[in-house]
Amino acid sequence: MFHPSKHRARVRTTVVLTATALAAATLLTACSKSDSTDAKPSATHTAANGDVYNDADVTFAQQMIPHHAQAIEMADLTRGRELSPKVAQLATSIMEAQTPEIETMTGWLSSWGEEIPETMRDHANAHGDMGDMEGEDLPGMMSQDDMDALESAPDAAFEDMWIDMMVQHHQGAIEMAKDEQEDGRFSPTVDLAEDIAAGQTAEVDQMTNLLER
Repeated sequence: MFHPSKHRARVRTTVVLTATALAAATLLTACSKSDSTDAKPSATHTAANGDVYNDADVTFAQQMIPHHAQAIEMADLTRGRELSPKVAQLATSIMEAQTPEIETMTGWLSSWGEEIPETMRDHANAHGDMGDMEGEDLPGMMSQDDMDALESAPDAAFEDMWIDMMVQHHQGAIEMAKDEQEDGRFSPTVDLAEDIAAGQTAEVDQMTNLLER
């Protein structure tokens, strides 16, 4: 189950590597570079519409769709709550930014003939268990227990809990976006990943400041 206080400690903790560990990590990185070409998800495909994309582009879209869907679900949970104006505006901004991004990524997958993941935003799954949907094991994703705890939290605890969870969620999205920037082939997808990383990094800074108020 999600523990806001523990997560806040993780957010504010700086991990310091010892000289020995750093040297080992550097050696491992150097060794890994020699076979990185084989590991990189660079298989290229050409869609019927002429789009040239690779496996990394598909993975990014298929994973970011349910990831965004959960962020929007979290934003929906702010409705009817007593929130500070900045948090209310942030929730609105998340919905306004990520809803069209889901539509864009869904359009790409459809054009490419690739599978479109189901999410809790789908009408047929609106009252289902998120555990049955794809994506719960993605970086920053909340479990169904976490989402239930957030929904049932009293107003006095809801806002800080929501911010803590959204910081973790955004950090996961940033990680995924950076992977796409490194490995992606389809320029619009790479551009979207860059926008997501920049936008959500700014929102993480904003939310961190709100926690420190």
